[in-house]
Amino acid sequence: MATNKKHDKNRELDLFITDLNGNLRGKRMPASGLEKVRKEGLKLPRSVVGFDFWGADVLDNGLVFETGDSDGICMPVSEEPIPVPWSEAPRDQMLAMMFNPDGTPFEADPRQVLKRMVDRFAEKGLTPVMATELEFYLMDAESERTQRPTPPALTEGKGRRLANTEGYSVEEMDGFEAFFADVREACQVQGIGADTIIAEMGPGQFEVNLNHVADPLNAGDQAILFKRLVRGVSRRHGYAATFMAKPYVEESGNGFHVHFSLLDCDGNNVFDDGTEQGSDLLRHAIAGLMQSMPESMLMFAPHLNSYRRFMPGAHAPTHASWGYENRTVALRVPESPHQARRIEHRVAGADANPYLVLAAVLAGALHGMENELEPDAPVEGDAYAEENPRYPLPCEWQDAIKRFDQSERLRGYLSDEFVRVYAQAKRQERSRLSERISDIEYEAYLGLL
Repeated sequence: MATNKKHDKNRELDLFITDLNGNLRGKRMPASGLEKVRKEGLKLPRSVVGFDFWGADVLDNGLVFETGDSDGICMPVSEEPIPVPWSEAPRDQMLAMMFNPDGTPFEADPRQVLKRMVDRFAEKGLTPVMATELEFYLMDAESERTQRPTPPALTEGKGRRLANTEGYSVEEMDGFEAFFADVREACQVQGIGADTIIAEMGPGQFEVNLNHVADPLNAGDQAILFKRLVRGVSRRHGYAATFMAKPYVEESGNGFHVHFSLLDCDGNNVFDDGTEQGSDLLRHAIAGLMQSMPESMLMFAPHLNSYRRFMPGAHAPTHASWGYENRTVALRVPESPHQARRIEHRVAGADANPYLVLAAVLAGALHGMENELEPDAPVEGDAYAEENPRYPLPCEWQDAIKRFDQSERLRGYLSDEFVRVYAQAKRQERSRLSERISDIEYEAYLGLL
């Protein structure tokens, strides 16, 4: 999948921001406009950040009529564009971040939300190190047309169609060798640090681990670009791909795990005190993450379908818990050399906006550290079987919206404007979906009542 880097008159440039749902919003222009974009940015209505999932205005968020639907300025977050190697025509892309016309940060922009938290840590002389693990399903290309998931066939449609759970199967990855070779190449071209690839528990489900980086904004950028990359490369190979939280009712959902540690000004990991247990700061961060997890749930599980991952037996945490080398908890401290002591946050779905997930993790950890909170004892054994947990998670969408909107803690860390705009976007999404009659309602009731 070689890339032509020659900037000729036919080359185009995609400049886009990420809205609160994680959808990309921007413009396509001739690449010759790059210098102007570098200097002046790109104007888009600020209301674009707060669109509902389908790209419609959310009239109750205060960004439309109240402001005259005024523009924000989207500035590129890097100097140079990166190629889009799966594109048929020569094309580059650049991520951007939105500012108000006076140059101040537009606080509802999800990348600005994350930057706000990074700056809070920097004020304390701390640098978060973060890595993401994203799960997705490859599907037959017809899935996009039919809007129903169908497992893919091996070797680009020439082999057997997947039907069974084959976790960690190397043979399954061999059947998609050409696809993953192009994913690796595209990651290299775009500067995305992809590490291991794993066949997960569902048919056609895979996980790709991205490398640890000492820059959460870069970690968020890479996750956003990676999701676009997987969808683009899959289409080139005659597949479809989805990061939907639960595309198959009976199969494993798509998770989004985050690994997190902290460096001081000398580059030392402050979660490490030379012991297997880790430092006081590690435990403070864990306690803060547990306490803030219920009100942050809407950022980890933003859509109606997201909550299907949290049904009984679905192997996703339903309450805030922690433990050492325990994959049934919400917050796992992996076994590792003590210098690499870190927290693995295991709640979010792959459908979540990466910037908001990382921001929520940082906000929870900072809350615990600033208040020197102490967690309950670590869980040993099956965390799913715990009775009367201290911090149950809202496993219904409407409850998560309410908890998020009422959280003074999140407003303090992430801003009032963000909480208001995001909560209204989710309310409109839920309202719109509630107006649809589902297939199962017709099947159950039509002609019988």
